[in-house]
Amino acid sequence: MQTHPLLLNQRVHVLYLDTTYCNPRYRFPSKEDVLSYVVRITKEFLRKQPRTLIVVGSYSIGKECVYLAIAKALGIKIFANASRRRILQSFGWDDISKNLSTDGKATCLHVLPMSSLRVERLDEHLKVYREQYGAVLAFRPTGWTYSEKIGEHLDLIKPIVKGKITIYGVPYSEHSSFTELREFVQFLRPDKIIPTVNISNAGSREKMQSCFREWLRR
Repeated sequence: MQTHPLLLNQRVHVLYLDTTYCNPRYRFPSKEDVLSYVVRITKEFLRKQPRTLIVVGSYSIGKECVYLAIAKALGIKIFANASRRRILQSFGWDDISKNLSTDGKATCLHVLPMSSLRVERLDEHLKVYREQYGAVLAFRPTGWTYSEKIGEHLDLIKPIVKGKITIYGVPYSEHSSFTELREFVQFLRPDKIIPTVNISNAGSREKMQSCFREWLRR
């Protein structure tokens, strides 16, 4: 974004900032590192258990880069239900559109709602495809899985394993991390910053404004 021509040499008076993760504890690994980790875990798992169904959790929109990275790395299609396919096709994103499948039996990569990434629900999903697959490897990509203890050391992530189901929580989010927010603000140097998330109490708002002032002093 810092090289976008519309942002170069521009004076920004007011910046409305997505402050979902405007807290020093949320210093996520880079998105590229997380995607590489997900692809690596997937390949390693498939080498050991070729009859594995890969599941990626997603909201109505978001997390597309996670399952697209797996699809490209393995050369496979992405199965999603009709409702999600309509949403994805509306993006006009060729990489997604050309890799979608309408048949869950035609590919081992499925996208399910984030709420379905529980052992019981995944076990039910596996039963539908039990003739083809004997296990599920699922990824729950959300910033809320981030742990300061793990930080950027993704190999420290401990999956949930129960029977035939394995679930990895990976710190991936389309929302900017604390570090990304700081870099963006220091690049734009706006006259005023208006936070848009976590603004319900004065204490939270003041903590964020204190961060902004500190960033702009540098």
